[in-house]
Amino acid sequence: MTENPDEAAELESEPLEASTVFGDRLPLIRRFTQNLAEHGEERGLIGPLELPRLWTRHIVNSGLVAPLLRPGRVGDVGSGAGLPGLVLAIARPDVQMSLIEPMERRVTWLNEQVAELGLTNVTVVRARAEEVDLDDPLDQVTARAVSALRKLLRLTAPLLRDGGELVLMKGTGAAAEIDAAQKELRKFKVSDARVEILGEGLVREPTRVVRGTVRGS
Repeated sequence: MTENPDEAAELESEPLEASTVFGDRLPLIRRFTQNLAEHGEERGLIGPLELPRLWTRHIVNSGLVAPLLRPGRVGDVGSGAGLPGLVLAIARPDVQMSLIEPMERRVTWLNEQVAELGLTNVTVVRARAEEVDLDDPLDQVTARAVSALRKLLRLTAPLLRDGGELVLMKGTGAAAEIDAAQKELRKFKVSDARVEILGEGLVREPTRVVRGTVRGS
């Protein structure tokens, strides 16, 4: 008997590691995950195949980055559905998150979630990263599934203060992306670019991030 392709996919069960990653913030993460599961596909935020892996591939995957954030101002470029920006804002209420997103329908979604979840540490900014006008430079910038590192650097590095840090979520080819972006790393004065793997021994698919510090001239 073949599976009906039109049959609605079911939301992945909450994995055990979610409680380790999110601690006492887990109830808020559950609400956000449920909201995304119920409305994400119809609003063009996630694809039709994402529900059976929403927790592990998207929510926990994003949450593993939370310990790398420092209290201060952190920007998330291309926030989309709120991955990782809203997840990190929930996990780290001590961090002021600026969610930078150009598409109106996604900005509407982000603002709705901020209001519903009662998040007081989030500002949603409708703008393209290369055109955004922030009052002050950021302490850290993150991004997920936006573009190749060599292109992403020009969208993220200029937003940072001198000594600010890139924390960019990447796939298994992260090291190769660093090798391919040497020219851009020099141009934007990014030092100590490296790959860090998060969640090894805890999750089946660890999270990879490219970290690097931007130094002024």
